[in-house]
Amino acid sequence: MRRENLSSVSHFLLLGLPILPEQQGVFFALFLGMYLSTVLGNLLILLLIRLDSRLHTPMYFFLSHLALTDVSFSSVTVPKMLMSMQTQDQSIPYAGCVTQMYFFLFFTDLDDFLLTSMAYDRYVAICHPLHYPTIMRQGLCHLLVAVSWILSCANALCHTLLLERNMRRENQSSVSHFLLLGLPIPPEQQGMFFALFLGMYLTTVLGNLLILLLIRLDSRLHTPMYFFLSHLALTDVSFSSVTVPKMLMSMQTQDQSIPHAGCVTQMYFFIFFAGLDNFLLTSMAYDRYVAICHPLHYTTFMRQGRCNLLVTVSWILSCANALCHTLLLTQLSFCADNTIPHFFCDLGALLKLSCSDTSLNELAIFTAGVAVIALPLMCILISYGCIGVTILKVPSTKGICKALSTCGSHLSVVCLYYGTIIGLYFFPSSSTSSDQNVIASMMYTVVTPLLNPFIYSLRNRDMKGSLENLFHRTKLLSL
Repeated sequence: MRRENLSSVSHFLLLGLPILPEQQGVFFALFLGMYLSTVLGNLLILLLIRLDSRLHTPMYFFLSHLALTDVSFSSVTVPKMLMSMQTQDQSIPYAGCVTQMYFFLFFTDLDDFLLTSMAYDRYVAICHPLHYPTIMRQGLCHLLVAVSWILSCANALCHTLLLERNMRRENQSSVSHFLLLGLPIPPEQQGMFFALFLGMYLTTVLGNLLILLLIRLDSRLHTPMYFFLSHLALTDVSFSSVTVPKMLMSMQTQDQSIPHAGCVTQMYFFIFFAGLDNFLLTSMAYDRYVAICHPLHYTTFMRQGRCNLLVTVSWILSCANALCHTLLLTQLSFCADNTIPHFFCDLGALLKLSCSDTSLNELAIFTAGVAVIALPLMCILISYGCIGVTILKVPSTKGICKALSTCGSHLSVVCLYYGTIIGLYFFPSSSTSSDQNVIASMMYTVVTPLLNPFIYSLRNRDMKGSLENLFHRTKLLSL
């Protein structure tokens, strides 16, 4: 991470446009007018598409996203340029420069992908007009946009992390790698625990991939509940894969080091998938609330467009939260101590190693924690509170049993998952040893993703039926 010493760079100077001083006022008015026209024009497009049902077609769906992207793209650079022209202050802080570059790359790529999607839409409309409604269905349109956002985010993040690594001052006091102490296991028990965690990891991956396969193959499972479950399964596989393989490799090779860039990358994706897990659990709770409390309006409320929107917003918010913590972490200096008493690059453990002021990081953890952990948990509890009230209004043994089978397992995982996170990051105790923190972290990084396939799917009647059909078809094909 960037060293804060005499040779470190805390800000940059943007020389701006090659404009003579006496022409600054004219060009300021010109660019201000162009920027306001861009913002108002694209917002007008969004408003018209939103209000006019005749414009609810794939072409205008992509156009609305392109308009939003153009507004954001211009807002990344133009306001700062105008401010510099007006105030003659050409400096930009280090964090501001990195953030501006990230969003510039992000919206540039998103523009490219959306233009490509619009070209594909026009190709289908002209070359395959009879199949246009079938090919350009709502689900495909949302998928194209979601993939565009994800790929743009990944590319921008890659360039940002590489730039941060190059800008980091390489001197005698810089930290090029960290040491992960791993789990508090005696050396003679390493082999046994390696086999145990390897089995748990493989079960997690195979179980969640089986969920994805069953939902993909069985049309009866193409419902909002299983749509969210498929995304949760993918997230759980990714969440476990961020930390467990490195932990297993360290246990096997006794190599506890992790490079600086690898540590930052692991931390980013850990925060990203942890936040995504929170939002998906909240979406699933909302789905159950609508199904039980408003069953007659379920198909209207939980239409495909809204489900895709909930998942897309979850990805975007998770990405923004992880990026915020990552960029703030890059501003910290690390002294001689590079030992992390954990099995992965935990943000809290990294902050304890820093010899810089971490008050801003701690404020960001608290603020983002409220938005990413506390608010989703409140929404889940409110949803299940409403479900409980609805069930009690019409008491029946069958209804209560059905509600418990649907919601009881979900609530147990929510309590396990959120309980350990809140205990670790919101109410840290000075008396709590690092070993207890590591064990608690194992609960939501390894155990919870392992239990999800059994809790959400394998105990479900529809999923069991789909699994039996898959085995039956596989057996017939093998004959």
